[in-house]
Amino acid sequence: MPPVFPDIWRLRLTVPAESLPAFEEVFERFAEAVTFFMDDRSGRSDGEGDWHLEGFSRTPPTRAAIVAALSAVAAASGLDVPPLTIERLPNVDWVTENLRDFPPIDAGRFYVHGSHCPGKPPVGRIGLMVDAGTAFGSGEHATTQGCLLALDDLGRKGRRSRCLDLGCGSGILGIAMARMWAADVLATDIDPAAVRVAAINASLNGVAARMTAVVSDGWRHVELKRRQPFQVVVANILARPLCRFAPKLAAHLAPDGVAVLSGLLEWQERMVMAAHERQGLRLRSRRVVDGWATLTVGR
Repeated sequence: MPPVFPDIWRLRLTVPAESLPAFEEVFERFAEAVTFFMDDRSGRSDGEGDWHLEGFSRTPPTRAAIVAALSAVAAASGLDVPPLTIERLPNVDWVTENLRDFPPIDAGRFYVHGSHCPGKPPVGRIGLMVDAGTAFGSGEHATTQGCLLALDDLGRKGRRSRCLDLGCGSGILGIAMARMWAADVLATDIDPAAVRVAAINASLNGVAARMTAVVSDGWRHVELKRRQPFQVVVANILARPLCRFAPKLAAHLAPDGVAVLSGLLEWQERMVMAAHERQGLRLRSRRVVDGWATLTVGR
């Protein structure tokens, strides 16, 4: 007898960027998981396009209640109510289906794969085993790939021993540094769940002894002060936090240290660089993957 999996319903709206937060809040009331993605009309990934908002529920949603909530938010915000689509998804093993969507990823010398792709990495490659899960960073996002490519470039220029993965998510970038340089890595995240996942992934990748994961809101944890100065800092977060943290980054960076900054769109590069140039840091290299920029800066 074939296995039976829970029924799942998908709610969907297509909205302009300015109304996304308001309607996202409505979906969070009726769905157990909410996500969104963009159709870019501008050609420069600046958010000027239609956003598809989706919610997923294991209980049958009540259309009338959702439409009423959408209408109330729209009226209060002066927005139009977009058409709501509700569909029941096929009864399948979504975990297996999801894993099929994550084939191994090549990023320079790094070979990123999930546990559903067993076996040794290709000869001469550095294998990173990270499953898609509760923490950001399974290798498929352009910012993660950009950071891995930047680290690969740095790896060809000599060994680094003291490294920081700020906003580590799954820990993939910290693990990459620990494996490439046999470096001592501090990995931090504001989310305790992410820190737990990062520690587990470090163990699965054989670098638990070299990577310490702690919960930290930005640069506040005592371990950051104790372990400074860092020779390499990777911060794959968002543009505005990058700008806000620039003074702390400069204060914790070794004289010959470099920082890999990502989580920013191309149009945000000038803002991020201006914040770091004010701290005496200059651009060493940049790369763009699918509209997302990764900047390497140093003194």
